[in-house]
Amino acid sequence: MLGHAEGALTPPPFDPELAVALEELREELSKRSPDADLAARRAENAERDLTDEQLRRDGHFEIEDVSVPRSDGSRLGLLVCRTDSGATGVIYFVHGGGMIVGDNRSPDVAFALGWAAQLGLAVVSVDYRLAPEHPHPAPVEDCYAGLLWTAEEFAPGPIVLAGVSAGGGLAAATALLARDRGGPTLAAQVLLCPMLDDRNDSVSARQMTGLGIWDSAANEQGWSALLGDQRGTAEVSPYAAPARAEDLSGLPPTFLDVGSAETFRDEVVDYATRLWQAGGQAELHVWPGAFHGFDLLAPDAAISAAARAARVPWLRRVLGR
Repeated sequence: MLGHAEGALTPPPFDPELAVALEELREELSKRSPDADLAARRAENAERDLTDEQLRRDGHFEIEDVSVPRSDGSRLGLLVCRTDSGATGVIYFVHGGGMIVGDNRSPDVAFALGWAAQLGLAVVSVDYRLAPEHPHPAPVEDCYAGLLWTAEEFAPGPIVLAGVSAGGGLAAATALLARDRGGPTLAAQVLLCPMLDDRNDSVSARQMTGLGIWDSAANEQGWSALLGDQRGTAEVSPYAAPARAEDLSGLPPTFLDVGSAETFRDEVVDYATRLWQAGGQAELHVWPGAFHGFDLLAPDAAISAAARAARVPWLRRVLGR
């Protein structure tokens, strides 16, 4: 996925620091390619899960694994990180992984823990079922079931719904479900490089073919796992692919960020634009030369630090903290 595909549209250049990081990540990223065995990819991802010690962040959080009922009577796992201050507000977090890998201790939950530690919030991370074994609507229904429990457990404090990559798409879909089902009121949603559109046909998707991280081939694999033969057809639900939603009104204040050099750039920019057109409040950051997941995979780059620094101030403004 790191080479240039012949005949592709001219892509935007990578940030110089990030270009170096991509080369350094080449061997590791080969394990995550669409051609890699899915079981091996899941095992590799699980090896990077955060430990209890890392989750506690020097004793700031108390860690608890709970299970809550799904509508079919099975159980859904939630990782609950409570603060020693007994805060009622919470960040409800949905991990990334292309719909096919990851769990509620994946490294990206560190984002939510960092925000929560600064804002005096708890964190709940949902262990939604993965495709292709559990196609749509299982993942988003899991996210919604976990949100219902979280809203009751941490009432009356504010709920921030957040997700990264596939988790960003599922978070956006969960917000749509909450709006349409008269579910919990959300104070904000934070969508980091969200996976929103199954059609996989934007200019940015074509520009980045064979480049960076999570190119159009990987994106096709993830969406096909979730949707099967419905991917790309008129039958796809907005609760699977939020870019399909015709009405984006009535959603909470939204923070979105994405790299200029990644597959999801155009669908994220379009989603933000449509939130504004629907009368919503949104803040959009497009980080120049950034690839997908840059701030997690290359945390020491200057642009990664700038991206991380933008999030908590926005949350403070929205939450009044």
